[in-house]
Amino acid sequence: MTIFHTRAGRGKPLLLVHGLGATCRSWDTISPALAEARDVIALDLPAHGQSPEEADSGTFDGLARSLDDWLKAENLTGVDMVGSSLGARLVLEMARRGRAGAVVALDPGGFWQGWERTFFNATITASLALVRALRPALPAITGNVVGRTALMAQLSARPRALDPAFVARELKSLADTRTVGSLVKDLAKGAMQEGPANTSAPVVIGWGRKDRLCLPQQADRAMAAFPKARMHWFEHSGHFPMWDQPEETVKVILDATE
Repeated sequence: MTIFHTRAGRGKPLLLVHGLGATCRSWDTISPALAEARDVIALDLPAHGQSPEEADSGTFDGLARSLDDWLKAENLTGVDMVGSSLGARLVLEMARRGRAGAVVALDPGGFWQGWERTFFNATITASLALVRALRPALPAITGNVVGRTALMAQLSARPRALDPAFVARELKSLADTRTVGSLVKDLAKGAMQEGPANTSAPVVIGWGRKDRLCLPQQADRAMAAFPKARMHWFEHSGHFPMWDQPEETVKVILDATE
């Protein structure tokens, strides 16, 4: 198995797991600050970025299997983990399996019910089609405040403050990830994420109050599945706290994993 990853800093290892259609570069807003205190390992999930696709990479269970196998191969079982969105659900799953140390899950998927499943499927599918159609023009569109705001309104509470080049890169990554469509269908139709965590280390679930993808009402279900977790609300954040409130996100991570 090959999973591309980067490593920077020194100290206690800390694994970063990105979201759907993203790469290890999604953490660029906070990874330098984390690396001042930790040995930061950021990976590309299978079929994302520079990691090759495996036969089951278009399903959540397949990604969880790959991550579990990689942790064992790299002797990282029990490592502290931070995940975002799909990656947040993956690190919660690793905690449930007893594979993780401390865990911080930022706006995890997997806790939608009823119409929320349809909403997730429809909005992500439409966004993916739009981004793929606009791919050649993304640098110009994201360089304009109005264009950047229109494309990122569902994901960020403050898209005008995001770096245009960073946004263009993230959207291109989404457009280029071949398994996104199959993953969206699998996530929308599959079972809710199960708990509880099989670890004595802290588990923190962070949620943006202005998340328009994994809606804040889903946080109650996450806490019901992981009753010993601590909830942290990012009051001025959308779906990605590490983009909208990077300093607060770093503090939450370091406090939980010290």
